[in-house]
Amino acid sequence: MAPSSSLVKKASPTKQRRLPRARRSSQHITALSPQPEALLGATLHWVDHIVPVLQEQEDAVVATSTAPKTNRATPSDETVVVHAGEKVGSMAGTDSITTPIVSGTTHWFKNSDDLIAFKEGRRHSFEYGRYGNPTVKVLEDKISALERAESTLVTSSGMNAIVATLLALVPPSAGHVVTTTECYSEARAFIRDKLSRLGIKVTFVELNDTETLKAVLDKGDVTLYYTDSPTNPHLKCIDIKLVAELCHHKGALVCIDSTLASPINQKPLTLGADIVVHSATKYIAGHHDVIAGCISGSDALISRIRVWHHDIGGTISPDAAYMIIRGLKTMALRVDTQNRTALRMARLLENHPMIERVYYPGLTTSPWHHIAKSQMTGSGGIISFEVASDLHGVMRFIDALEIPFIAMSLGGCESLVQQPAVMSFWGQSGEEKANNGIKDNLVRFSFGIEKFEDLKDDVLQALKKI
Repeated sequence: MAPSSSLVKKASPTKQRRLPRARRSSQHITALSPQPEALLGATLHWVDHIVPVLQEQEDAVVATSTAPKTNRATPSDETVVVHAGEKVGSMAGTDSITTPIVSGTTHWFKNSDDLIAFKEGRRHSFEYGRYGNPTVKVLEDKISALERAESTLVTSSGMNAIVATLLALVPPSAGHVVTTTECYSEARAFIRDKLSRLGIKVTFVELNDTETLKAVLDKGDVTLYYTDSPTNPHLKCIDIKLVAELCHHKGALVCIDSTLASPINQKPLTLGADIVVHSATKYIAGHHDVIAGCISGSDALISRIRVWHHDIGGTISPDAAYMIIRGLKTMALRVDTQNRTALRMARLLENHPMIERVYYPGLTTSPWHHIAKSQMTGSGGIISFEVASDLHGVMRFIDALEIPFIAMSLGGCESLVQQPAVMSFWGQSGEEKANNGIKDNLVRFSFGIEKFEDLKDDVLQALKKI
């Protein structure tokens, strides 16, 4: 419905916060960045800042209305993913509904005074692509709003996000990292094999072995605790609030890789974590067409990580940032569908005679259900399960599936399936697989947004082919 003409006429011109049209391209680029006069202080580092700005925009239209005002709640994630960083953030200086792709690698200054103002922090702008970009900044603001973070750094991959965080926050020859035996396998290998070469002490603990963690923390030298929640592929969950309390009491930072949850289902910073990292390739981008990572936390911590990020060069391209911004706008819808599909499939398979065990924290029978229920709004779009067959029988099941692709990754629109023993853990010894809980009959299924009934029929017919 078009807005009422009477309401439009009543809009106060003093409330129309439009920046002057730029005469040169550099001024337009500057307008894409947060300007105090444009945002009225709403930089959107915290999602709570969205409310006053949206309220003011509404007041501009109904300024003369006599209807009583109502208190606004914090915007939902569904609204945040659409508007954060754009309508009420870094893009307030442009009338484009979609975020422009600013592809320039370097940005120029009007004169020396303009440059000095930038260097002294009196004027916000951009200097060089490796240090920042207007399109990337929109993405970072949007993720900050979702994670309830002061700041976010977007990187070229999830692994780059993990490495930059560890190198920045754990000092060589003096640091001590505590991680879990269930954390992401490549991160675990980097911590074990690479950080140790820098003189950094490394301790591995079982995911929910609280007593061992307390004993390690009591030594007083732990710098950072890092783990995934949920884990891959067994979807175990850690009590983030409890771990954060234990670590903070002993002066240690907490970093949670929340990739398998997505910011829609879990917000570790609100539970006490200091840093949250994601492979943005997965649920955040959501279309299996871009690789990226992100790190969110306080301004102070992200600033330390950003320095390392500049040095190791894990910069994302503006084009990739734009694709993620576009993908983010449907993330809440996608994840809601994936949550429901995974839960329904987990319940179906839990009672199927050809399935020995289902791993999914949304099931009431899961040993991790009580933790997931306390800190997640949904249990995610992945389930793992053990088929009542051997290696080759499971291969026949997977080959008989018609809808999902046999592929790595997760979180996209298309369903993906894999047999970890012959994909993610290929080449590892039987002992290594056993230590990681990888059986020959284990299947990991990442659900897309296809109709549940179609996926159900496909899974059931494939089970008959074993």
